Amino acid sequence: MPIVVNLDVLMARRKISLGELAARIDLTPANLSVLKNNHARAVRFSTLDALCRELDCQPGEILEYIPDKEEDV
Repeated sequence: MPIVVNLDVLMARRKISLGELAARIDLTPANLSVLKNNHARAVRFSTLDALCRELDCQPGEILEYIPDKEEDV
């Protein structure tokens, strides 16, 4: 998947636990874990907004586009 979620890196830098961040943004720890572990298929803008507010970051620090490597033929 070419979109990578760098939430774990930001959480470590801010020294905030999954449970604490989930409570601050009013999301269940299970749903935040799905996002953190790159298993989410979509992200609501309201969730992205809350994450940016609580982690004091920009959306591009959370979401990163990494193109698939093309195999040589």
